[in-house]
Amino acid sequence: MHPALAVALVFSGCCSNVVFLELLARNFPGCGNIVTFAQFLFIAIEGFIFQSDFGRKRPTIPIRYYITMVTMFFTVSVVNNYALNLNISMPLHMIFRSGSLIANMILGIIILKKRYSVSKYLSIVLVSLGIFICTLMSARQVTSPSESSEDASLTTFLWWLLGIGALTFALLVSARMGIFQETLYKEYGKHSKEALFYNHALPLPGFLLLAPDIYNHSVMFSQSEPFQLPLLGIQMPIMWFYLLMNVITQYICIRGVFILTTECPSLTVTLVVTLRKFLSLIFSILYFKNPFTTWHWIGTLLVFMGTLLYTEVWNSIPRIPSKDIKEAKKD
Repeated sequence: MHPALAVALVFSGCCSNVVFLELLARNFPGCGNIVTFAQFLFIAIEGFIFQSDFGRKRPTIPIRYYITMVTMFFTVSVVNNYALNLNISMPLHMIFRSGSLIANMILGIIILKKRYSVSKYLSIVLVSLGIFICTLMSARQVTSPSESSEDASLTTFLWWLLGIGALTFALLVSARMGIFQETLYKEYGKHSKEALFYNHALPLPGFLLLAPDIYNHSVMFSQSEPFQLPLLGIQMPIMWFYLLMNVITQYICIRGVFILTTECPSLTVTLVVTLRKFLSLIFSILYFKNPFTTWHWIGTLLVFMGTLLYTEVWNSIPRIPSKDIKEAKKD
């Protein structure tokens, strides 16, 4: 597949996915469990048919390793989605998750005994500073005197603080999962489609623990206002439509990233994903009118500058040799 098509899938799928997730979270802030379950179920069914060949194809990587990976993947997915129920805005959610570089580097130093260049450490300082600024400004907005009483304001702030803790925990677990995958792929080779299937199929029994919450939200979704599907003339509750579109766009996003990793170098993948996050953030701020101050913009700029510095994109830009520049001046 042409890389341009893969890039189009990433931008269309991932950016649209963020839009539908925010539409869901704005109407029902605690709907993270049903969203995660729907995404896992859809990808698991697709993988069972096309990757696992209805269970007839044996996995290349032993199941016991997938169980460890799946435990971490399931935890990260549930905690990240549930954080939206803890007074965490979508822009802060996206900015905070961009801090995966920090967690990866810290755990890489501790576990893999890695050492990095000065530019890598500088990039982490920029990302950390940017996230700190955005988090601090969001904290001030949460504790602003807009509540009816001081007790209500304190309660809101404590829930927000718990949300920050949840995002931090998910960030560290996600980084640990990345290191585990890295060591696993070195031994058994990369099997991205297989990993995608088992990462979504094996956790499905775990959703039984969340069944009451999933059922309650499915009832609430069914009671939402009707929406008529364009061209088809079929009516369905609008929240179910948002969920359906979220699941489809999530699949397009994941497939796009997978294709991109097979067609392009890792630097290109990182740049595309980073730019996609930035566009999603801008759209969320402008379209949904999320509160965003000048300090938020400064923090966001630092995060993305740090991310680009980490990928060493500047070094990959072709430079004109000084000899050619001198000759051009003479002409």
